[in-house]
Amino acid sequence: MAKPPRRPIQRASVPSPRTASRRIVGRSATPQQPELFNLPIPGWIEPCLPTLVSKAPTGPEWVHEVKWDGYRLSAYLEDGKVTIRTRRGHDWTDRFPAIAAAMAALPVHSAVIDGEAVVLDAEGRSDFGALQAALGIKGRLAADVAVFYAFDLLFLDGHDLRPWKLEGRRDALEAVLDPTSRTIMLSVEIEGDGPTIFRHACNHGLEGIVSKRRDKPYTSGRVKEWLKTKCIQSDTFFVIGYEKTAGALASIRLAHFESGTLISAGGVGTGFTRSSAADLERRLKKFITDKPPVFGMRDRGVIWTKPKIRVEVEYRGWTADGNLRHPSFKGVRED
Repeated sequence: MAKPPRRPIQRASVPSPRTASRRIVGRSATPQQPELFNLPIPGWIEPCLPTLVSKAPTGPEWVHEVKWDGYRLSAYLEDGKVTIRTRRGHDWTDRFPAIAAAMAALPVHSAVIDGEAVVLDAEGRSDFGALQAALGIKGRLAADVAVFYAFDLLFLDGHDLRPWKLEGRRDALEAVLDPTSRTIMLSVEIEGDGPTIFRHACNHGLEGIVSKRRDKPYTSGRVKEWLKTKCIQSDTFFVIGYEKTAGALASIRLAHFESGTLISAGGVGTGFTRSSAADLERRLKKFITDKPPVFGMRDRGVIWTKPKIRVEVEYRGWTADGNLRHPSFKGVRED
C-alpha cells in the first residue's frame, strides 16, 4: 500500500512551554540553543507491550505493523555511546555490534529507539531460530546479520517523546533514521482494515500483526492501546522437566504462572535440532531437582528441573485439561 503524505508532527500536551519539532533532528548542542538538551537520557524505559486479541481491530484510529519474531530491544544513544537493552533491561550491546554501530552513526545527540532485532529468511520473514543461530548456540557470538526494525522513538535530543501521539513519534523516527541503512530499518505502518491486513499477513507466512492507536502516548507495561493478533499462537513457558531417549533430550515439560501459581501446560517433543536439544539439556542440568515443581505430577522417567529456563513454543490451542495442542519448540528465550 502506498504510504500517505507525511503528517505534521502531532504531540500530546507536554509540561514544557517550548515547542519541540523536527528542527531538533540532526542538530548538535550550541551555546545559542542549550534548551535543546534539557533532559538527561533515561537509564532504561520499560517497553510498551501489546495485548493479545483474537481479532484485529478496525477503524481510522488504528494503524498496523508486521509482528516481528525476534528479540525486543531498545537502543540508547548519548554522545556517541550506545547501549542496547532487552525488554527486561539487560545490557546486550556486545551481542549486536552492527546495530550498535548503526545507532551510533545517527545524526543526533541522544535518542532512545524501540524495536525488534530479527534475522530474515529468503522470503523476508523473521526467523527466530535463525536469530538464535546468529547469536551462537551459547548466546555469546555477535549477531552481525541481525536487522533492527525500529517502530518507536521515545527520546530525542533532550526531549521525552513518550507523551506525544504515536503518529508524531513515528514521523520524528522516520526523520532520524537513515533510509539507506540495511541494519536499522523502519517497521512500515499499514493503514486499512485490521482483519483484512491480518489475513494477508497470515497468507504470507508471517507471525501476525500489531495494531496501535495512532493518537495515544507511549505507556510502559501491558496496554490495550497496542494489540497483537497472531496467525499461529506462540508464547513463553517455563521448562519444569525433560525426558531423554537414546541418551539425548527428546521432550520437555512446560508450565506457566497464573496468579502466582505454577500450572502445568503439558509437554513438547518436536521442533528440536540435535544442537538445540543438547544446548537446552546443558542449561537444564544446572537446575535438576528431586521433586516436580508443579504439585501432584507423577510422570515416570521425567528429570524434573526448577522453573528457571524459559522457552518459546508455537501451538494451535489448548486442550480441555489445560495442555498445549500441537506444540513445537522454537528456542530458548534469554531476554
